[in-house]
Amino acid sequence: MALIVWMALLPFVLFVIMNPPDLNRRKFLGATGAAGATLAVVGFPSIMKGEETTSNNKVLKIGLIGCGGRGTGAASQALSADPNVKLWAMGDAFAPAITNSLNSLTKFADRVEVPEGRRFVGLDAFQKVLESGVDVVLLASPPGFRPQHLRAAVEAGKHIFAEKPMAVDVAGVKSVMESAKLAKQKNLAIQHGFCWRYAPGVREAYGKITSGELGKVYSVYGTYFGTPPKPLQPGMTKPEGMGDVEWQVKWWNNFEWLSGSPLLEQAIHSVDKIAWAMGDVAPIAAVAAGGIAMHSHDGNVYDHYNITYEYPGGILCHMGERQFPGLFAEVVDRVYCEKGTVICPDNPMVLGLDGKKRQWMYRPQADVEQNMYQVCHNEFFASLRKGEIVNSGEYMANSTMLAILGREAAHTGLRITWEDLWKAEQDKAPDTLKFADEFPVAPVPVPGKYKLA
Repeated sequence: MALIVWMALLPFVLFVIMNPPDLNRRKFLGATGAAGATLAVVGFPSIMKGEETTSNNKVLKIGLIGCGGRGTGAASQALSADPNVKLWAMGDAFAPAITNSLNSLTKFADRVEVPEGRRFVGLDAFQKVLESGVDVVLLASPPGFRPQHLRAAVEAGKHIFAEKPMAVDVAGVKSVMESAKLAKQKNLAIQHGFCWRYAPGVREAYGKITSGELGKVYSVYGTYFGTPPKPLQPGMTKPEGMGDVEWQVKWWNNFEWLSGSPLLEQAIHSVDKIAWAMGDVAPIAAVAAGGIAMHSHDGNVYDHYNITYEYPGGILCHMGERQFPGLFAEVVDRVYCEKGTVICPDNPMVLGLDGKKRQWMYRPQADVEQNMYQVCHNEFFASLRKGEIVNSGEYMANSTMLAILGREAAHTGLRITWEDLWKAEQDKAPDTLKFADEFPVAPVPVPGKYKLA
């Protein structure tokens, strides 16, 4: 029987050997659809199958791609989520990030097995991690690389945790959608990093919205007012002999092709909660304003946005974002409903129509994990143990696209429709860049001059 199966698959195997997968994020499923369907049957199996249940003790090898603060946090949460998980391989563009990450994970020393031979450095480190024998990968590199890394992980047959956002441009979002389809065919899990959807109090509060308990949603106002992470300072210049790409990757928050802008890299959590409050239905359009008020450097990202999203039924949802140091800061969602107003995420509550009397307030239970990052990974690994394959690829791509819609409305100064955005071919950088390459910084977008490609 095995010989028959092998002979049947031989043409496909030869095809793959002679035609290795193109990891370019602009190349989607098409002619390869039939091959993907075949892999759904005979490709990488789900971790738990058949008689195996939640008691399965298979050791899962984890690969971390992107070893900064969020990546290190994800590794810690993965190791805390399941006693039979090992950190097996690590990859980052820069070697010090791996060293710093390992130094932060010493409490898991007995389950961190990453010798020098499985510490990979450079822009191709993700490929080496995928080839190292891991079962699950944590994708936490700068988001400009996310579509490429996601597609490579799916092609390699790995279960995936992908940090937000999922892309920085339209081409990247379309690639993520196609990767999610391929993952579904191959029975691979994709878990997302929109962490507030795992916060118990926020879940309960938003459950009152999405269930209809509070009646119709009239409007949403989300804020994400904070300070800039790792900003370039005036006068900082690229060191002699360093390539454009290496310099920009080192300071990736300041460049749109890598971060997507502060709206995508940071405030996308609040954008995602607008989508959540609206039942994840597609918006109609967005109008917005933004610019640079306090940053003064050679990057090209805005430091503030104000966006209005138009939804069916005449509902307008508003988003305010800024990264100004030393000023008023808050991250708050205000969801105005027919029977009350939800205030989140800290101390989630529902206020009466007078805006004062508290109708409900979340009360944490001592035996329920409250750390949203940990809940995310607890549920991810529990689902793998049960053989339940979670694939949130389409949802996470749409939330990323919602943030891009707001950004592009601000950059162009135009009303951008959801339909028109999906027709765009915007692609901010090729996937073939090397550290030493010349790659001039794109101009800061000027409304009225900047065009959506």
